[in-house]
Amino acid sequence: MIHIFGHKNPDSDSVCSAIALNFLKNSKNIKSNPFVLGSINKETTFILNHFNINAPSILKNVNIEVKDLNYDTIKPVSSEISIFEAYNKMKTMKIRTLPVTNDTNKLVGILTMKDITIDFISGNKRKLDTTYSNVTKSLGGKLITETNRKLVGNILVIALYHKTLKKDNLVNNNTIAIVGDNYEAIDFLISENINSIIVTGGRIPPKEYIEKANRKNINIISVPIDTYETSRQLTLCNKVSSIMKSKNIIRFKPYYSIDEVKEDMSLYKYTNYPVLDKGKQYLGMVNRNHIISPNKKKVILVDHNEYSQSVPGLKTANILEIIDHHKIGDINTNSPISFRNMPVGSTCTIVYSMFREENIKIPKNIAGCLISGIISDTLFFRSPTTTSFDKIAVEKLNETLNMDLDQYAHNMFKYGSSLEGEETNEILNKDYKEFDIEGLKIGISQIFTLNIDEILERKDEFLHCLEKNHIQKNNDISLIVITDILKEGSHFLYKSDNTNIIKYLLNDNLEQGYFSKGIISRKKQIVPLISEAIIAQKNM
Repeated sequence: MIHIFGHKNPDSDSVCSAIALNFLKNSKNIKSNPFVLGSINKETTFILNHFNINAPSILKNVNIEVKDLNYDTIKPVSSEISIFEAYNKMKTMKIRTLPVTNDTNKLVGILTMKDITIDFISGNKRKLDTTYSNVTKSLGGKLITETNRKLVGNILVIALYHKTLKKDNLVNNNTIAIVGDNYEAIDFLISENINSIIVTGGRIPPKEYIEKANRKNINIISVPIDTYETSRQLTLCNKVSSIMKSKNIIRFKPYYSIDEVKEDMSLYKYTNYPVLDKGKQYLGMVNRNHIISPNKKKVILVDHNEYSQSVPGLKTANILEIIDHHKIGDINTNSPISFRNMPVGSTCTIVYSMFREENIKIPKNIAGCLISGIISDTLFFRSPTTTSFDKIAVEKLNETLNMDLDQYAHNMFKYGSSLEGEETNEILNKDYKEFDIEGLKIGISQIFTLNIDEILERKDEFLHCLEKNHIQKNNDISLIVITDILKEGSHFLYKSDNTNIIKYLLNDNLEQGYFSKGIISRKKQIVPLISEAIIAQKNM
C-alpha cells in the first residue's frame, strides 16, 4: 500500500492534492491511501464537509515497523498437545520455536527445541500430567478402558514382585503404572485403585481384568512399544504447558519500529520473538533474518520535497513519486523516481493535469476538492504565484459544478480565517514552515485573514508567543506573516538579532506589524527576499 501525503501543518492544497491523487491512483487499480501529517485546519474542514469527503488519517511516521517485515506466520499450537507432537511439528516445519495460544488465539506461551531437550535430559521423569489421547497418539497406543479420570500422577515401572510393591507401599491412587504381560501384577494394581495402567508390547489384558478396571474407574492403555521405550518416551506425552515459557515473554507489536526490535534482540539474544496485535492476538514470529532486508514503506509526496517539512522516518521509506510546486529541496533517493515539479500556484493544478493526461473522469467531489486547493493556495488568484494554468484548471473543473466561485471562495476564507476559540500558539503552528537558508534556520508562520483588526488587537500576545517559540526552536529568524486577503498585503512580526536582514525584508523598517503591500506569498516572495538579504550580508 502506498502512503500519499503532504507537508507538516497541512494546508488545504496539501490535503486536497493528496486526496485527489489517491483517487487517481485507485482509478488505475493502484492500492494507496491519503494521509495528513497533523490536524487539518478550519479551511480544509470547510472544504471536506462541503464536498462530503472524509478527512484522511494522521500519519505519525513512516519508520520501518514490525508489520512491514516478512515475519513467519507459524501456525500456533494448543497448550494441551503433547511435547512429542510439538517436537514432530518443529521437525517437520524445520523450525526451533513454536507459539502456544488459547482458544481465542491469544499467546499463552513459547516452546523451543531447547526447552524440550533440557526437559528430556534433566526434567522430572516421574511426573505425568496429560490426556489419554496424547499418550495414544504419541506412543501409537489404544485405550482399552475409558473413564473420566484425569491422567495426572507419578510414573512407576512395575519391575518388582507385587507383594513387594504392597509391602513397601510403592503404589497409591496417583500411580501411573507401566507393565508388560504380568497379569498378576495388573490384578494387584487394579485392586490398589491406581490412576492408570499402561500395558506394553501391544498386550491386551484378559477380559476379567478389563471389566474389573472399568468397575474401579481405572483406565488401561495398550502401547505397541516395549517397557523400556515406554518409560523413556512417556514424559514426552506431557502437555506442552508443563515446559513452555509462559512468563516475561519478549513480544513485539506490529507498530514497533525496527530500531526498537533491533535493540531488544541485541539485549535478550533469543532466536524468535512473537508478534501480537493490540488485543494480544498472535500474528507470527520474527527473528534477526527478517530485519536484514526489511520492506520499506512506499510513499508519494505532494506539495513538498524537503525532509524538514515531511514525516519522521522519511529517510527509511521508499519514495516512489514527488508532485510539488515549490523549489527543489534536499530530498534524495537511491533510484530514479517520477518527480513532477511545476511553477504553478497550487499542487492541485498539477494533479488536475495528471487526470487529463490519464483521461480519467473527475467526479464532482474530487473536482470541488481540486478547485478548493487551487483557490486556497493562490488566494483566489491574488497571489503572485498564480499562473494561467491555475485559472484554466479551475475554469475546466467548475464546468461540472457550476459553482459561484466568488461566493464559495469568500465563505471558505471567512470560515478558515476565523480565530474564534483558538490559542495563540495553536494559530502560529497551523501554517508554520522551517527553512534552512545559507546555514541559517528560518521559521515562518503565516496567517490569512479577512478581519485584520481581530489579529492586530492581539499583537502583544503574538509577539510574546513568537519570542518563546524562537528560543524553543533555536531559530535564527522567526516571522509571523499576517496576510490581509482583502488588502492584498501582509503585516510582519519578527524576532531576530540580525536586524539587517529584517530591514532588507521590510524596506528599512523595523516596526513590529509593518504592512507590506503586495507581499502575499511565503514561497515566491518572502523566502527569496530573506535569501537575497543573507547572501548580500555575507558578500559585504
